[in-house]
Amino acid sequence: MPTALTNDVETYYERRGSGPPLVFVHGAILDHTQWTAQMDALGDDYTTFAYDVRGHGRTGGSDRERYSMELFADDLDAFLTALGIERPVICGLSMGGCIAQVYTARHPDRIAGLVLADTFTPELLSRGEWLQRSVMLQATVLPVRLLGYERVEKAMVWLQERLSGEGVSGDYGNVERLREAGPKMETEEFAKVIRAVVTFHETDLDLSAITAPTLVLYGEHEPPFIRRHVPKLHAELPNATVQEVPGAGHASNLDDPEFFTGAMREFFTRAVFPSAESGGESESVTRSEDGN
Repeated sequence: MPTALTNDVETYYERRGSGPPLVFVHGAILDHTQWTAQMDALGDDYTTFAYDVRGHGRTGGSDRERYSMELFADDLDAFLTALGIERPVICGLSMGGCIAQVYTARHPDRIAGLVLADTFTPELLSRGEWLQRSVMLQATVLPVRLLGYERVEKAMVWLQERLSGEGVSGDYGNVERLREAGPKMETEEFAKVIRAVVTFHETDLDLSAITAPTLVLYGEHEPPFIRRHVPKLHAELPNATVQEVPGAGHASNLDDPEFFTGAMREFFTRAVFPSAESGGESESVTRSEDGN
């Protein structure tokens, strides 16, 4: 089982393909398998990495009392350092997009490009968003302790559909299948991950520091508060392109993987690696790894 020591945890990851490096960061309460379709499709031209964020999947939990986006970004930095990955494209979705923003704002010269999907900035743009991101999300912890996060999330999905309209959750069956196939998250880890999301608004983040080419993707039926962050990302990121994923909800890479992956490929070819040769091993990808 391939792992890399990132700070105080052994981080599980998978690597496929050859070429310039892409590093995928999954959303909350999922794992690296969220990116399987993209890794399979892009592996002919790129070296793809997907890892399980602290508290998730095969990486599992840790003794830390609290998690934060800053800690997750430090873990990402340690992961890239441990594997010798230089100037990758970082691809993050939802919480993974929050982690990617923090990392790239801190280390703008260490990346070649950035993909932010179905994600949001630290700023709370309305009172309704404050209620949703802070109060309601934090309030899920106690029911999860009693009932488990699968049942609580189904109730939250139902409520979101009633409040924001059908389609906001996309094909939720895709998420359920990933959850059923992967390791179960411990309740204490769920609480720490949720708190990291809830406190993201406390993060000091300068989007203007992220100068690398950036692709912002969002689902057509995205929750309203996510949609409100799209123009903010477009306005404040110096080199951003925005694209809607038709018919998709909050997990747009799962709802329409063909469109999502095609948008990524076009972005890489046009803005990030315009002169890269397909199928060749980039000199700056990684150091050699035994058995991987």
